[in-house]
Amino acid sequence: MKRLLTIMMAAVLVIGITVPATVHAEDTVINEKLGVPIVVYGADLSDAEKESVKNSLGVAQEAEVEEISVDGSDLVKYIKDGNGKARMYSSAKITRQEEGKGLVITIVTQDNITQVTPEIYATAMLTAGIEDAIVEVASPKKVTGHSALVGIYKAYEVTGEKLDTERTDVANDELNLATKFAKEPGVDSDKVAELLTEIKKQIAEKNPATKEEVEKIVTEQMKKLNINLSDADRQLLIDLMDRIRNLDIDFNKLSEQLSDMTSKIKETLGDIDPGFWESVKEFFANLFESVQSWFK
Repeated sequence: MKRLLTIMMAAVLVIGITVPATVHAEDTVINEKLGVPIVVYGADLSDAEKESVKNSLGVAQEAEVEEISVDGSDLVKYIKDGNGKARMYSSAKITRQEEGKGLVITIVTQDNITQVTPEIYATAMLTAGIEDAIVEVASPKKVTGHSALVGIYKAYEVTGEKLDTERTDVANDELNLATKFAKEPGVDSDKVAELLTEIKKQIAEKNPATKEEVEKIVTEQMKKLNINLSDADRQLLIDLMDRIRNLDIDFNKLSEQLSDMTSKIKETLGDIDPGFWESVKEFFANLFESVQSWFK
């Protein structure tokens, strides 16, 4: 009986996830302190694609939003050596949160963002100096997801924040490296995000004075997480982390954010016993058969 109740509770949970609650614009409240959500559209979206993104991001359910677009000129502004002719499709909605709330990243069109995961977005955003926000990412077609990060940078400056372009450039390199590593055999994106987070956490706590000390941290964390990279990729990672060490970052604050980030990465569906989800699947199959029998 206890097992049945557990499975039924899981069923309710799954239904709650898959059936979104109806939200009415008139029920929402405009935050006069933090501002309205900002929606950033990739400039190369067609009208129909833009409408699709609006629907995915729930723009109509907001009481009020500020809408802007991001194009190749923004890419050049925030990312050194960026391609000003790059085509931009991935889009995002950014809702500022009170200080200390942290980052909550959701990819609402998971099948269409092929390389960047919520965890990778979050670790890059912390490097760039962005914190305390709810960020939703969407695209109407399959894309890597890189332009959404540039859009997030632009959205923050629209709110009056000033981002350090050196930090945004390093954050973009971090994003590129993370997606590169995630494509390697035996290395998934969650593990990559955990590796980057743990290395930065150690840098924040140990405050290494030399590149050799950074290399030691990288080696220790790769061994701890059982991640194997080629010598060339390992050197790229060391070089990136040494650049992060030299950024003008409040590492005490960063350490707290990264600790929270570590907890969020570990709280993934992958940590749940696969047998539990098989039980849920079996429950729905049996339920479907029972319902069918009612009409025979």
